[in-house]
Amino acid sequence: MTLFTHEALWIDSTAAGRYRFHEDHPFHPIRLALTEDLLDASGALRPDQKLQPLSEPPDEALAWIHRPDYIAAVRALSEETPAAQAVASAAQFGFEPDGDTPYFPGMHEAAAAIVTGSITAAEAVMSGQTRHALHLGGGLHHAFQDRGAGFCVYNDAAAAIRWMTRKYAAKVLYVDTDVHHGDGVQWSFYTDPDVFTFSIHETGKFLFPGSGFAHERGESSGYGACLNVPVEPYTEDDSWLESFSTALERVIRVFKPDVIVSQHGCDAHALDPLAHVHCSMRIYREMPRLIHRLAHEWTDGRWIALGGGGYEHWHVVPRAWGLLWLEMTEHPLLASIDASPVGAPLPAVWPRVVSPRRPDDLPRTWLDDTAAWAPMPRRAEIAAKNLEVLALALQHLG
Repeated sequence: MTLFTHEALWIDSTAAGRYRFHEDHPFHPIRLALTEDLLDASGALRPDQKLQPLSEPPDEALAWIHRPDYIAAVRALSEETPAAQAVASAAQFGFEPDGDTPYFPGMHEAAAAIVTGSITAAEAVMSGQTRHALHLGGGLHHAFQDRGAGFCVYNDAAAAIRWMTRKYAAKVLYVDTDVHHGDGVQWSFYTDPDVFTFSIHETGKFLFPGSGFAHERGESSGYGACLNVPVEPYTEDDSWLESFSTALERVIRVFKPDVIVSQHGCDAHALDPLAHVHCSMRIYREMPRLIHRLAHEWTDGRWIALGGGGYEHWHVVPRAWGLLWLEMTEHPLLASIDASPVGAPLPAVWPRVVSPRRPDDLPRTWLDDTAAWAPMPRRAEIAAKNLEVLALALQHLG
């Protein structure tokens, strides 16, 4: 058994603050500042828990995941005034000024720094420095070998996974809980039997990126090392948690990983503006609790957690990511959160982040008062459909 120096480490995401498309873009780094502010105000993030990213550039790791011409295009488009030739080919590589993933000055440096942060988390866990590591700046799961997509330039999750398979010959279980299918990571390892990709997300019938169906199970020697659990629009907590827990328990028993990498996009919440799943903060309390338990049961605690999507910056993301860190550190605050249906009160001083977009109606408790929510129509039908899809998805697992 590895003698870990720390139980959990927080990878500094300051560099991710430079990953900013424009001020009105939904993928805004204020999410990171609000989360850190919440944990600091709660007394839940100490200086000795913070780890600075590695200093060496991730060029080798980028080349393991992305094509040389794509990396060259990203570099060219990162200039303050890109050359005409680079601008003319931008759309070919997924970058359009009016699209989801527009290029911006310093894009390569900011995206590469995010890759470095996720590799730092992987190295800290695999070297025995810590059992758990959290890099909220990471989780950019839509970037492909040859193009950017879905707000993602470089695929830091895939790079960190490849780092572990190459340097440590590790079997890696990737768990993606973003409401959008983790397509870029899946396709990076679709033929690799040593990386299992599991994604639970809103069905691609209605939501970007239009993939992640139950029949996507891997190919060649990687067949069976891929599981997708697409859920219906307006899925609520009970159905989401049943699908997630049933699938994850099965996957980990069958695959027996050495380490877990989890992506924690928190856009399956009812308030998120970019999807249609109708869950509450409850899933963001229960989901990391399950991953944490399974990590200790199966991987000697080795668990790397990354950020991801989440576009309700003030009401959802800080609480969801805050709950993740509280679980990773087994913070005493969890006892009071679990003692009430709405959780413990948030710190009265939060948020201290200054922004002209600060809403008037901020949340005041860690969890949601779902008793005040109107029940979703067709709840029973949605839950039944999710169970049907889950059974189909699990057919290829023993």
